[in-house]
Amino acid sequence: MARIVLFNKPWGVLPQFTDPEGRPTLADYIKIPGVYPAGRLDRDSEGLLVLTDDGRLNARLTQPQHKTSKTYWVQVEGEPDDAALDALREGVELKDGPTRPAKVERMDPPDLPERDPPVRFRRHIPTRWLAITLREGRNRQVRRMTAAVGHPTLRLVRYRVGSWTLDGLARGDVRMLES
Repeated sequence: MARIVLFNKPWGVLPQFTDPEGRPTLADYIKIPGVYPAGRLDRDSEGLLVLTDDGRLNARLTQPQHKTSKTYWVQVEGEPDDAALDALREGVELKDGPTRPAKVERMDPPDLPERDPPVRFRRHIPTRWLAITLREGRNRQVRRMTAAVGHPTLRLVRYRVGSWTLDGLARGDVRMLES
């Protein structure tokens, strides 16, 4: 039986179990041996990280041909107009090629605890929250996509991977599932 761990990764935690520089890692939160992250969630991102001891499940969640969808709550600088949102929906050109189309919606600010350190604040520049759903996962893809349409990402929270969500999982909490 596969073990599946859902972890609400705080900002600043590396998505690995060791770090020669002594920065916070998964080992500071997860005391379950033999599970490994299914994909990455950068140090400066937060939210749902799935870990498992099942190699096939790991592959299904991370390999592009399986098209597992992931939803991100993204706070961007500025107020994207319809053209910017349509560009994200159709796919944008990045240095490593075009992205697949994404599902993109404006959303109300989610009920999240303040980030430590806080997101930069500019009094004269508004921000907007977007829900972005992808079926691919390139390195720092969401950040590169929003920057490509002129709206840099200020805060990125992965809300959903496949059928699992952050619902009921506080920052830094771990939930063990059996499959």
